[in-house]
Amino acid sequence: MALADAQYPFLNLMWTMLVFFCWIAWFWLLFVALGDLYRRGDVSGWAKAGWTVLVIFLPIIGVLLYLGTQGRHLVERQRARETAARQRFDGYVRSVSTVSNSDNGAAQIAEARRLLEEGVIDDREYEALKQKALAR
Repeated sequence: MALADAQYPFLNLMWTMLVFFCWIAWFWLLFVALGDLYRRGDVSGWAKAGWTVLVIFLPIIGVLLYLGTQGRHLVERQRARETAARQRFDGYVRSVSTVSNSDNGAAQIAEARRLLEEGVIDDREYEALKQKALAR
């Protein structure tokens, strides 16, 4: 163990960990920047291509430049995407939900009345549906 300490001192270990952390952080920033860029509908394809080339050829400067110039509204765009996704999900859940207005007694009676007026059911069936709706 003493041999390992002499060959790789503690400060070198700390430096290696710092470099590794910065490398991971840079990749995270790269994914955030490019993810935001490619999701944006207000940026043309040429602008997206230009930012991508800049990030590839000048990686650190390109990412920091994008975040500095375009990142001002990054959080707002992310929140808008999340809100839209949540609304789409809620709408989907409501559309496929078995619990709807038909479980409401008044809605069931109104539906039964409509069926009676259209001649789909007779008075006896209407009364049965009405009693069933009122029992709930």
